[in-house]
Amino acid sequence: MTRALIFDCDGVLADTERDGHLPAFNETFEHFGLPVRWSEADYASLVRIGGGKERLSSVLTPSFIERAGLPADPDELRTIVAGWHAFKTERYTTRIRAGELPGRPGIARIVQEAHAAGWRLAVASTSAEESVRAVLEHVVGHEAAAWFSVYAGDTVPAKKPAPDIYLLALADLRVASADAIVVEDSAIGLRAAVAAGITTVVTISSYTTHEDFTRAALVVDSLGDLPSTPSRIIQNPARVADPGQVGLDTLITLAHHSPTIPQGRP
Repeated sequence: MTRALIFDCDGVLADTERDGHLPAFNETFEHFGLPVRWSEADYASLVRIGGGKERLSSVLTPSFIERAGLPADPDELRTIVAGWHAFKTERYTTRIRAGELPGRPGIARIVQEAHAAGWRLAVASTSAEESVRAVLEHVVGHEAAAWFSVYAGDTVPAKKPAPDIYLLALADLRVASADAIVVEDSAIGLRAAVAAGITTVVTISSYTTHEDFTRAALVVDSLGDLPSTPSRIIQNPARVADPGQVGLDTLITLAHHSPTIPQGRP
């Protein structure tokens, strides 16, 4: 049997939203002279929008377009937003490569465990591929990052909570949904993975603490790294044992106990 472990990026590999993406968005607004700045409270709502270009496009109300002196033509606006997003991605990846955002507990450990056991590894994210690869290399190292397949950005037209990116990953990895595990941190990511029929572990992040994770197989504060950073179980519907960190044995147990979910249904 071939198994796969598929990670979301932001909030899972590293807690990147508040200290990485948000300041990069605001630096972009400042650079282009745009009349907007997002607060932490603003961004708590915006993280529910899948994709950076989509978040940027959310500011394009008729009044904002007029105040910013932007063209009304939709094609021109798409080109402008793409330019904003490219600048934002560059600012964000600069932060990552400078080592400003540490990896979350347990990520590097479980990647090594999964690789040693012959599991296939992947990241499935709505973020730009350049951003995802920068985070991945920073968190697990260049050698381990080469073990991963990366599905990111505009790889699929319908972003999370649509299941498309996870369905693509399963097909490309040639792994059945029952033999895959996803690690997510958000409700929209959970919905995408569940709709693809994949058992999902949620590691809550700074912006997702109070979201609804009813359909997760396990919810923890992190995957954990013993002895320094044990994981804390928040929801445990399968009643798996709590060894203080999430390992492959835990994931296999969850896969065996999780109900089969028809693909394409949330």
